[in-house]
Formats: sequence, C-alpha cells, structure tokens
Amino acid sequence: MREAVIVDAIRSPIGRGKPIVGDLSGVHPVILLSKLLDSLVTRNGLKHEDIEQVIAGCVTQAGEQSNNLARNAWLWLNKTWKTGATTVDSQCGSAQQANAMISAMIQGGSLDIGIACGVESMSRVGLGMNVMNGPGYFHPEGWPYDMTREQFTSVERMVKKRGLKREDIDQFAFESQRKAAAAWAAGHFDREVLPIEAPILGADGEPTGETRLVTKDQGPRPTTLEGLAGLKSLQEGGTTTAGNASQISDGAAAILWMSKEKAQALGLKPRARIISDVCVGTDPYYLLDGPVDATELILKKSKMSMKDFDIIEINEAFATVVLSWASVYNPDMSKVNVNGGAIALGHPVGSTGTRLIVTALHELERTGKQTAFITMCCGAAVGTGTIIERL
Repeated sequence: MREAVIVDAIRSPIGRGKPIVGDLSGVHPVILLSKLLDSLVTRNGLKHEDIEQVIAGCVTQAGEQSNNLARNAWLWLNKTWKTGATTVDSQCGSAQQANAMISAMIQGGSLDIGIACGVESMSRVGLGMNVMNGPGYFHPEGWPYDMTREQFTSVERMVKKRGLKREDIDQFAFESQRKAAAAWAAGHFDREVLPIEAPILGADGEPTGETRLVTKDQGPRPTTLEGLAGLKSLQEGGTTTAGNASQISDGAAAILWMSKEKAQALGLKPRARIISDVCVGTDPYYLLDGPVDATELILKKSKMSMKDFDIIEINEAFATVVLSWASVYNPDMSKVNVNGGAIALGHPVGSTGTRLIVTALHELERTGKQTAFITMCCGAAVGTGTIIERL
C-alpha cells in the first residue's frame, strides 16, 4: 500500500461568534475556506488542476453552508472546475474524518493529491439551523435511546458517572485560557495561521465598507478562577458554564495530502503521516464520552500506549469531556492541549478536527517531537481518534 503524507497544514484565525460581532463574522464561509484552499495550492508551487479532490467537514449544512460547501469553496476560486469535492458530516469530528478519508484514498490509489479541510461560520449559520427547516425531527418517533436533545444534560451525566467536581472543571478551563495566552505571546501559533482579510462590521452587524487583517484568535481572554466560579451554571444545579465550555466561533483549517512518491517528485517535503485512525460509537446516554471509546480502540489497533504520545490534542467541547477521558486513562497532563484548547481558542465545529491536527503537527515540529494523538467527542454519540507521526 502506498504511503499518504501531509505536505502542508494551515488554519485561519478563529473569530468569536454571536452574540458579539466577531472578527470573521463578515466573511462568507465559502470564501473563508477558499482562502485556505488557494493558499495551500499557491504556496506549494502547485497548479489548481493538480488537486484531485477536496473533502471538507461542516456540521450545519444549511444556508450559506449548504449544497456541498467544499465544492462551492473550490469553484469560488474560479481556477478549474475539474477538481472533485465532498462535504462530510460526522458532527464535531467531521474535519478529522475528512483527513482519514483523503489519507485512505491516497493509500488505496484513488488519488495522488487531495485536500482535507473543514469550516464553520457559527455567527452566520447558527448551530442547529439545518434542523429548523423541513418536517419533523431527526429522531423518529420511538427513538430507542435515552439520548438528550441538548448536550448539557449529557455532560452532567458524565460528571456524575466520573465523580467530577465543579472546582476541577473550572481549574481546567482556567488552564486552557492561561496556556492559550502564553502560546500566542510566545508565537507558537504564528506558523500555522493564515491571516484573513475580513470586512469590518458595525454594531448593527452590517459591513462598514472597511476591512481588517485578522491574524490572531479572538477567543483568549483574561480569566480568573474567581470569575469562573462565579458564573451561573447553564442548568440548575449543574457544573457547565459559559466559562468551562467551548466558544461559538468562526474558522477554517486545511491540510494538503499527497502520496509520498508524488511529494518527492514535486520536491516537497513530507511532514507527517497517519499511523492509525478510528471513528467509533459511544453510549448515547452519555453522548459526548466518545474520546474514551476512541482511545480504547485506537490503542488496540495501533498497539501503542498513552506513554507513546508526545503530544495529545483532545477537543475541549466541554472541560468535562477532557476530565472524563483523563479519569479513565490517567495521561501525563503536561502533554495534553499544551497550547490551550477550544475553551480559549474557540470551536468552529466543522473545522476543529483539522485544526487539531494542524496544531498538533506544528507543535511536534516546534519541539522536535515525534508522535501526536488527536481525539474528539462528537454529536450523535461518536468519538474520533487519529495518531500522526512527524516525518
């Protein structure tokens, strides 16, 4: 089987979504993703017709994000219409699955060059807008599982199952903000972020006619433990607050994949490869405990242990998700989300799977380390996992 390799990996800055007007709120998601696709092609000396397929993750495929967003983003470039494109929905793991798919297609000989990516503009297309249109609800009458329609109840179920405490959940959230601020101050994200020229919106949400160059994530903000402790829970008697959950965000991320032979023929350096990847179901009652099941399966498939990972990126959809997983596997937490996570940086849901891989790869390169594990919880009670190795 051929070897599939990562040649380049970038992401946009992450803008904050509603209720405020964020830095990227004025950018149509098709245009936002197209900027990354174009950059991967041009900065690697390729022609647009060299890209055989684009697979993009997107969760809320409605309105501006409907009708195969991946294809629309590619066509927006107006370079060639011959490149194939697919948009996938594995909820928050969508963009992570896009990478698994492109990598597997290259290994199987279906293509030589492809791009795996994801985008979500949550300030423009609100989470759940695809549920609001059309008849009925996506769980038919008689649905056989006690699977909550909102995520907060499932999070509190995980808190009870693992015996987690509010103060520990807030402490984790505080550390995410602290680490993200330190990482930006130290320039750790500089290489992975593609600046985005974005329209400036007024307080009314309408374009002012001016633009700004967005270069940094908008989510990190001054945070204290006292401030977190004082936030009201989103459920009566619960532990989840706006401070220990991920932020509504706008953003995109993209990775250029090639066969190893093609990269070498083009004079491009392979930077990483996937060792193993999984997408696994988890107990619908707990809904978001997917990283626990994904980790179990990927360790079995790869014959690796937690000690083999130099870097671990687990999505901070909620601090509880990470702490639940950590209570099972007892990882070295100094390796986990070393530059902060979605609590601080933001979580544009359809793009985060690729964003985590982008960040993990750049951190491996920055520190001279070798192996990273990326895992996520996903709506619909799914967990995803990917192990990458720096080359």
